[in-house]
Amino acid sequence: MILLRMQGAQQSMISGLELHVMANPVNAELRGSIVRKVWAEHSQTAYVYLALPHRLSLAKQTLDALTCPSMPGISLSASRMTLMDSLTGASLVRQASFHYVVETTPETGWELELQRWYAMEHLPGLSRTPGCVQAQRFWNHDEGPRSFACYDLVDEQALASPEWLAVRQTSWSDRVRPHFTNTIRTMFTIQL
Repeated sequence: MILLRMQGAQQSMISGLELHVMANPVNAELRGSIVRKVWAEHSQTAYVYLALPHRLSLAKQTLDALTCPSMPGISLSASRMTLMDSLTGASLVRQASFHYVVETTPETGWELELQRWYAMEHLPGLSRTPGCVQAQRFWNHDEGPRSFACYDLVDEQALASPEWLAVRQTSWSDRVRPHFTNTIRTMFTIQL
């Protein structure tokens, strides 16, 4: 997976980014496809997820070729992401309208514990909460925090449900969460 981030943008610019990605010769070479476009109005941020048909070892120069359009005042970056987990949610049959992302880097010495916590407790627990359509977690190999968890949600109120809060308030969560650094939490709307 490749994650393209556009910051300082207007929502209308997402279509331009999509056209740039699809017309870029690098994308044809990779044979990737856009699987999700999301927008956060409060931070003027768009994320575009580009899926790859198989695992590739991409050079940073190849990745940089995807981020070359000149747009004054716009920051465009790309990250190579490895899928760690993908779980169907309790509300799989419903349409997701929101995409909640938690990005963080574990403190030195806490990566393995963060990986175990997400795989064994946190991601499975949140995927089972009402309103969650899908829960995924990626490892970021480039720009931004290293751990990237994302949840497709029916509505924003899923984050305040008793089930969601119960998963967040376990003793294991209380041990791991203080060792997050550079944490970014963003609620996006899914763009069709």
